[in-house]
Amino acid sequence: MKKPYLSLLLFCWLTAGLALNAAATAKPNVVFILIDDMGWGDFSCFGNKDAQTPNADRLASEGIRFSQFYVNSPICSPSRCAFMTGQFPQRWRITSYLNNRADNARRGVADWLDPKANTLSRLLHDAGYATGHFGKWHLGGQRDVDDAPPITAYGFDESLTNFEGMGAKLLPLTQKPGEPPGRIWGDAERLGGPVVWKQRCEITTGYIEAAIPFMKRAARSGKPFYVNLWPDDVHSPFWPPVDKWGNNKKEMYLAVLVEMDRQLGKLLDFLRDTPELRDNTLVVLCSDNGPEPGAGSAGPFRGTKTTLYEGGVRSPLIVWGPGLIPKAKAGTENPTSFVAAIDLLPSLLTITGSPKPAGATFDGEDMSQVLLGKSTASRSAPIFWRRPPDRKTAAANLPERLPDLAVREGEWKLVCEYDGSKAQLFNLNSDRAETTNVTGQYRELADRLTKSVMVWNQSMPQDNGAALGAEQPPAPKAGGKKKKKAE
Repeated sequence: MKKPYLSLLLFCWLTAGLALNAAATAKPNVVFILIDDMGWGDFSCFGNKDAQTPNADRLASEGIRFSQFYVNSPICSPSRCAFMTGQFPQRWRITSYLNNRADNARRGVADWLDPKANTLSRLLHDAGYATGHFGKWHLGGQRDVDDAPPITAYGFDESLTNFEGMGAKLLPLTQKPGEPPGRIWGDAERLGGPVVWKQRCEITTGYIEAAIPFMKRAARSGKPFYVNLWPDDVHSPFWPPVDKWGNNKKEMYLAVLVEMDRQLGKLLDFLRDTPELRDNTLVVLCSDNGPEPGAGSAGPFRGTKTTLYEGGVRSPLIVWGPGLIPKAKAGTENPTSFVAAIDLLPSLLTITGSPKPAGATFDGEDMSQVLLGKSTASRSAPIFWRRPPDRKTAAANLPERLPDLAVREGEWKLVCEYDGSKAQLFNLNSDRAETTNVTGQYRELADRLTKSVMVWNQSMPQDNGAALGAEQPPAPKAGGKKKKKAE
């Protein structure tokens, strides 16, 4: 009797060990949540005192907050291009938001991302991942650009998007208090289907309710998954639930922010409460650029969306992975590591054990040890930026002329014009709000950084920013109606 009993114990011990070993060596799942137009200071865990974001805060309390994370453009499409390609978006002629054909041509911008690009989704798909995109795309297929490649052409098995992408989509029903729902972007139905109309304030949930079954199917099939969850929130115009309606732009924005955080809780709880996913899933949460003027908060930083000052390009970043990040790092902040959006692709290739394609070059660096809390290093190369060609000013009613180029190297940040004039140099360790130009005190450094950003800019395909920037901004009209912006 003893021998069979001992054999059974030995069998159970061996099989348990094999199961644990399989779990330990399984490729990690990745969920990338990219919020639209949210400022560095909008999560309450990043200092927001006007609204609470408990789900983002809990994610940060179980993961790591990074306070020196940068996107590679202060506006939507090029920022997303950098995330997906690991390269400066200028290489793909995506330097501002993608609009209709005529406006893209006017600005010298491509109509869509070239599907030949080595996208993160394609590289992970080729490495055996189930890949899904749920949310805003804005890398091709918008307005009258109806022949762009479908999102699945970029390495995704499945997609669900909005009015700025090809394929199945959720389109918004909008409703004001006391009024019936209305439709906007109805012409986007021709950009692919099936189409489901949904209350604008519930669309984040719609993406989540598509993403969760996709993750379940991947898990049942034994495949790891990579999922983009890219909500429309918190982009204007602001449509919170009718019972949360605000009295002004700021209140409306905060209501949308709080509602988005509430809806994200469903996805985060699913990952947290599913044992086979909790310890083998990495969540990356950030924004695509700074906040719209008068809406979100850039915290202590100067500038907003479309500007090359810190408020336009510095993003909050939270990385969560209970089984991948050391327990001692849970709930900590990394205030020192200087990391960029272009670093995400090479870092995730390392984290997932996926090969880099032969001959491929990325502008990003492998910062995997930093993202996993095992290092506090910074990227070794500078980051360079070029302003969107159509944004020499942040908006028609904000006539301040903005710099064309920017570079960050170590603790130093420099902005200047295309020709190197009007250089402003800031030490971000002592002046993170970019208030004091120290060019006169560090002339040699300023000259070197000016030359480096000009050389970088000339090495990139050019848009029409120089010609458009020569135009004077239109004077704001007193008492006129504001035109609804596309981006």
